[in-house]
Amino acid sequence: MTNHYFYEGTTGPWELVIGLEVHAQVISQSKLFSGAATAFGAEPNTQVSFVDAAMPGMLPVINKICVEEAVRTGLGINAEINLVSIFDRKNYFYADLPSGYQISQNDRPIVGKGHLDIELEDGTTRRICITRLHLEQDAGKSIHDQHPEKSYIDLNRCGVALMEIVSEPDIRSSEEAAAYVRKLRSIVRCLGTCDGNMDQGSMRVDVNVSVRKPGSSLGTRAEIKNVNSIKFLAQAIDYEAERQVALLEDGGEVLQETRLFDSAKGTTRPMRSKEHAHDYRYFPDPDLPPLVLDAAWVEGIRKTMPELPDAKKARLMKDYELPAYDASIIVAETETAAYFEAAVKALKSRDSKAVKLLANWLIGDLFGALNREDKTLDTCPISEIHLAGLVDQIVEGVISGKIAKDVFVRMWETGKDAASLIEEHGLKQVSDEGAILSIVDKILDENPKMVEEYKSGKDKLFGFFVGQVMKATEGKASPEVVNKLLKEKLG
Repeated sequence: MTNHYFYEGTTGPWELVIGLEVHAQVISQSKLFSGAATAFGAEPNTQVSFVDAAMPGMLPVINKICVEEAVRTGLGINAEINLVSIFDRKNYFYADLPSGYQISQNDRPIVGKGHLDIELEDGTTRRICITRLHLEQDAGKSIHDQHPEKSYIDLNRCGVALMEIVSEPDIRSSEEAAAYVRKLRSIVRCLGTCDGNMDQGSMRVDVNVSVRKPGSSLGTRAEIKNVNSIKFLAQAIDYEAERQVALLEDGGEVLQETRLFDSAKGTTRPMRSKEHAHDYRYFPDPDLPPLVLDAAWVEGIRKTMPELPDAKKARLMKDYELPAYDASIIVAETETAAYFEAAVKALKSRDSKAVKLLANWLIGDLFGALNREDKTLDTCPISEIHLAGLVDQIVEGVISGKIAKDVFVRMWETGKDAASLIEEHGLKQVSDEGAILSIVDKILDENPKMVEEYKSGKDKLFGFFVGQVMKATEGKASPEVVNKLLKEKLG
């Protein structure tokens, strides 16, 4: 890749064109058209109603909660809410689809055009337009690795409500695609409409990839199905772009087909030829009337919307003067934002310096410890109040930043607060100038040659003297006082 948007081939640059279809499972206790449960991890075929199994004469009944969550998500992605929408039958035949069709929405979805603004690593922003969000039921699951000659079917997922969120082909790199999915995931998690657990299949991405010469018409696209992590999403796009460019430059032709991503090999492989809309023979489901929403009901949902990540980020930057990078990381996950704001409330001083220091400890030391021990904020041994207490001790000059690292480790191991540990282990910072001055004099008396070298112009030796004083005080001397006294003595 030669720059952000183009792949360099032997015949010059190629533009990458990407559209994403994100399938987000609605958080609901029961399925889209039946009362069967939706809990993850249940024993196979224990959450299947007669409707899900397509028994004759069984009629679907719409789940109001699923409709509400779709509308809420639509509002969260800045989209139009269609007050009248239609459910259609999408006809295809797989062993894990008992009815031989999927109830979905084709021409008239519940949510229309919207957009998301994404931020890239270089600080630039891009607006990705969204075509639609429609509700549909999930299929079951075929299991091929339990028997050498047979496949098994688990219908627990059959009928689970999905929101399919379809972007315009506005994405131009794997980085943008990853940023888009991260942003969408943070929004649905903030709204509480989808848990975003890609490893459990509750958020999956179908990726449409094509390449073209800059300025030319769209190329033939290949669709990569059911990508279940953001890391794999980026890998699949980069591999597929290189594959298509190499194929075209070799005189070949890109086939419109569905492919699968092999995460072990980092490659895509053909699955089947890509179906067109007419292959599915869509028609309105005769068992479901048009879904008609009341405008006042939609407005009622709008009024209960939580503060979304973009708004929260802007507020943190305005109220606490946080850098955009820090604010972006904090608002990316609902749990992180809640932890941070609770810690801010517990600070004795909430000026921008103290809040910035708190953000540094959260993003750096706390996240690092969580990652090393594979923990989450829910299982974190350091509470919001205790992290704020550690920052208070630094701000008030009770301990130095260096001693704070040791205190943090002790907090992590014991669950105790910073003040108690500092008292218990005698870690208070020494700020008494008289006590520190005697140590400074001793260090300078013991190193007369280095004092002369420093005075003759070797300024870098100042750090040596600071280090010696800190070593003699076991790191407890106030760095500010040490620097002040050394400058006076060596001046």
